[in-house]
Amino acid sequence: MINMENLQLQNKSVLITGADSGIGKAVALLFAREGANISFIHYKDYKDAEKAKNEISELGRKVISFGGDVNDTEFCEEVVAKTVAEFGGIDILINNAGTQTPCDNIADLKEEDIRKTFNSNIIGMILLTKTVFPHLKQGSCIINTTSAVAYLGHEELLDYSATKGAIVSFTRSLALQSKPKGIRVNAVAPGPVATPLTEKTFGEEEEDENKPPLQRNASTDEVATSFLFLATEASAQITGQVLHPNGGLIVNG
Repeated sequence: MINMENLQLQNKSVLITGADSGIGKAVALLFAREGANISFIHYKDYKDAEKAKNEISELGRKVISFGGDVNDTEFCEEVVAKTVAEFGGIDILINNAGTQTPCDNIADLKEEDIRKTFNSNIIGMILLTKTVFPHLKQGSCIINTTSAVAYLGHEELLDYSATKGAIVSFTRSLALQSKPKGIRVNAVAPGPVATPLTEKTFGEEEEDENKPPLQRNASTDEVATSFLFLATEASAQITGQVLHPNGGLIVNG
């Protein structure tokens, strides 16, 4: 159980995509520790989703989960309606779901993979945000997960990098539209992070976390704190911006 004193997100309602593992799960657990009730979306990883759901529940917060594709408008509408019915509203939207398929030659890029990456990473993000937006109110916020590759590029992730660049532009544009409504829209652009997705994609071995923070891949917990900052009143003057927990990469963005 969590201590109810001095919680930064007490009784806030949070909807998070891709929270069955990796950065999304770390954010969900951190927000739950800070008093938030969590609704999260996963794709097909029901076993991981159930584990995440149990861990959030053990923190004494309400939690519901949904398996499906954010590229499906009807699914987004179902998720939002059930979340609002269960929690009474939505205060914070975390758009974190994403996928990537490496390819070192553009001539070999499969159209199927390109469309899957765009559908998951940016089109689904826009569709879900469109559905959630009417339920947000003054003081609400949206936080999107982009990446350092939006600024630096990546020789094996052309389509993925393109979607992450689109997320930066989407964040900045929506922040302008949302400003008169008192809704803040920001993004987080991690550098290399030790997650199940990167391990699956590149077969990376887990790094020694005893190394100094700036000499290794970030842990998901280290990245999650940037999301917490953007979700609280500590960042009341920040909108249309991107935080860069990337270990010191210079991105000029």
